[in-house]
Amino acid sequence: MGTIGYVLGLSRRRLISVAIASSLALVAPQAAEGAERTSRALDRALDEVMDQPGSPPGLLVLMQRGREVEVRRRGVSDVESGAPMRARQHYRIASVAKAFSGAVALGLASDGKLRLTDTIGDWIPELLPRAQEVTVAQALQHTAGLADYIREDAFVEELLADPAGYFSPVELLGFVADEELGFTPGSRYEYSDTDNVVVGLIAERVSGRSYEELLRKYVLRPLRLRRTSLPRTVQMPNPFIRGYDLPAGEPPFDTSEVINPAGAWASGGIVSTARDINDFFRAYVSGELFSRRIGRSQEDFVVGSSQPPGPGRNRATLGLFRYRTRCGTVYGHTGSFPGYRAMGASTANGKRSIVFTVNSQIVPGQGSQEVSDLIRMAQEDAVCRLLR
Repeated sequence: MGTIGYVLGLSRRRLISVAIASSLALVAPQAAEGAERTSRALDRALDEVMDQPGSPPGLLVLMQRGREVEVRRRGVSDVESGAPMRARQHYRIASVAKAFSGAVALGLASDGKLRLTDTIGDWIPELLPRAQEVTVAQALQHTAGLADYIREDAFVEELLADPAGYFSPVELLGFVADEELGFTPGSRYEYSDTDNVVVGLIAERVSGRSYEELLRKYVLRPLRLRRTSLPRTVQMPNPFIRGYDLPAGEPPFDTSEVINPAGAWASGGIVSTARDINDFFRAYVSGELFSRRIGRSQEDFVVGSSQPPGPGRNRATLGLFRYRTRCGTVYGHTGSFPGYRAMGASTANGKRSIVFTVNSQIVPGQGSQEVSDLIRMAQEDAVCRLLR
């Protein structure tokens, strides 16, 4: 290149450098302004939840971007002591546990011990004789048509008679053993707690190991989730967030150690912490816990909402829901149990994640509908803050 060409080339590089620097100078304040805006919006949303009649005693939001962890909290984890909510306190994660059974099933499939097209008839035909054709994939996606044992009068009566009593998984299926399928498997979506009890029992049958052992093998040990367990009694591990019922006109009633989570088992019996749930979804959503081939089975979504509904528009896949919000998309699961409402989710690459915990079962049809709606809106504001 001649002298003139060199000078012109140099000038062009300088112009480009100046242009880039100018762009970055504009982007940095805009990014900071956007972060501040989402921060203020989330604070307002959380305050609004807590300012309503029928609000929960406390809530906690944990958000992680890369290695950066941000925690917002309101209220208390214990009404008597006034202790704040902490990310390492245990709580009942309810149907968020369904994502764990999804991880176990996909792990077994990765190891070649289970096919997602395997059916109830292949592995546990004696337990649900009217549902032989239901596949593992359909159960994980809630397109199986299985009756929900939690809605059966006989189950409710036994639970009320002895809330702390133990139910075995086989007993849980016994409440719907004679029920016809609600629809042709695979033809539509309908949320059912029976689905994940089926998945757990099939996992036990194909592996010859207990579901608790499978949880340890495929989830807890690989991710070092030392504060996550599947208890068989009402006792909570310390330290824990106390969960409350909120009877109108009365003080909050502590339900933390009243109902045995064995009545939910693989469908909702896990106890964990916000930290562990956060680590789990980062790994589960990004495909860290199973092969890429098996992970592709989670790419098909059907119209269906988690229970309670998650933020934005909900769609269901295997052991997971897609939550498409106004600010972007995360993948996760929600759940509720007497005393608790929970949510955990992550971006597809596992680099950004969120956990949202409330210590009262305020959901559609239970507690204040206004507060329930505000919680869901606050979850969306938290996702916007996460994705800022």
